[in-house]
Amino acid sequence: MNELPKDWYQHFEFKLGVASKKQLPINVDREVAFAGRSNVGKSSVINKITSRRNLARTSKTPGRTRELNYFSYGENIYIVDLPGYGYAKVNDSTKNSWSKLLNYYLEERSSLQGVFLIVDIRHPLKNFDYLMLKYCTINNLPLHIVLNKADKLSKNSAKNAMAEINKEISEINSSVQLFSALKGTGIEESRQKLAEWLFC
Repeated sequence: MNELPKDWYQHFEFKLGVASKKQLPINVDREVAFAGRSNVGKSSVINKITSRRNLARTSKTPGRTRELNYFSYGENIYIVDLPGYGYAKVNDSTKNSWSKLLNYYLEERSSLQGVFLIVDIRHPLKNFDYLMLKYCTINNLPLHIVLNKADKLSKNSAKNAMAEINKEISEINSSVQLFSALKGTGIEESRQKLAEWLFC
């Protein structure tokens, strides 16, 4: 990996929101997706990693991300904020269209280098998390699990929670780390993984 410019992570800008397959950008070299159930602090994690306060929109109402939001670094490199599931109050047809788009994106997007899965460390893995594990396994996608809200647990409890998840993901191409969007814990580790996937 070539040496990156200082503060490279601040260079991302919102590019477009994608609601259908035909809107997906073409001529993309590399992209990394950020996934997570609603209410796990996914937008806050993205903002903390990029050191941009409002790059990804945060809301007191969980599930507000309704599209695949593309943030560009230059012309052909992106991070992608995927819709959150679990608390979003939308009708079944909308959820169905999201699901189809997500399926296509994870299965067919050749420029996708890996997935950051944001998880609330206080809660065990849920159905959506296991679905993402399954997608990554089937499609041979590297997975990096970010255990957000680590500040809500003691250090020992946080380490135990990480050890339990490590057991569950031991057979797939994955890694896991502690993170706190509130306290700034784990930022450099996340940036290193992101740079490895986007620029290696």
